[in-house]
Amino acid sequence: MATYPLRKFVRWHLPAWLAFVAYLLLSLVLTHAYFEKPVASGSSIASVLWLTGSFLAARILTFYYCYLLLYPRLLRTSQLPLLGLGLLSAVGVFIAVRAGLEELLFPALLGFHNYHAGTTVGFYLFDNLYYSVPSLVWSAALWAGEAMLRRERENQQLAAAKRAAEVDFLKTQINPHFLYNTLNMLFSMAYPVAKPVANAILKLSELMRYMLHDTPDGQVDLEKEIEYLHNYLALYRLRFPDSFHVDFQVTGEPAGRRVAPLVLIPFVENAIKHGVLDDPENPVHIRLNIEGEQLFFEVKNQRSDGNK
Repeated sequence: MATYPLRKFVRWHLPAWLAFVAYLLLSLVLTHAYFEKPVASGSSIASVLWLTGSFLAARILTFYYCYLLLYPRLLRTSQLPLLGLGLLSAVGVFIAVRAGLEELLFPALLGFHNYHAGTTVGFYLFDNLYYSVPSLVWSAALWAGEAMLRRERENQQLAAAKRAAEVDFLKTQINPHFLYNTLNMLFSMAYPVAKPVANAILKLSELMRYMLHDTPDGQVDLEKEIEYLHNYLALYRLRFPDSFHVDFQVTGEPAGRRVAPLVLIPFVENAIKHGVLDDPENPVHIRLNIEGEQLFFEVKNQRSDGNK
């Protein structure tokens, strides 16, 4: 059973229950239509109030038994046969609460009960079945209404997420290609003037080309993935020429092997982000070993706290 939010209860349910209590008390004052006349100590105001409380407790417990437990588990999953049994159990909850309070506790402590001593079991069950039905119906109506609202909100959220995804997709179709073409132009402009800058632009362009590469089967050549890692590390070396110590070695034959694109880079990024890079005695170790049909990839780095 999901946790019920207190704020929701205070905002919506509590005022409704208070209004029902006011209606119930008014009905009792005007007609006494909800209860049999108490015996043993007469129809005193105190006994009427106690019986009103027991009746209200039975309805509230039955309501939330259905609203929080029964309908979410059975109505949501369309388990109708079990739902029928569940509704009978809800009626049983209503009867048990009233019987326990009005026919056991009140006579023992207060000296009165609700039903006459000659009331038959059949009449008692039928009478309480009649009074329990509103709790079953109200809880079903409220739960169904809230379920419809939740479904509508979820549909709106899905629609908004779809629109956002479409916008993001359009951005990925426009911006990366624009940047890629711009980088190529900058490379051609920088090469005659500053070859190191031009080489950095070229490597960045190759990174973007790889990221934009279409893979119909969801895989790329392992050689391309290795080249991407080399370009990525080379850009970092250009940024930190004297304080970037990474030892990247590949053993085995990568030709003919295919992997998911960008599957290795998260490990390298994590090592560079959290590792010590300026210690030549303890460089970041990256090992890629191809043995037959198996690929072993290992990244080791020293953390800033001295651990590995």
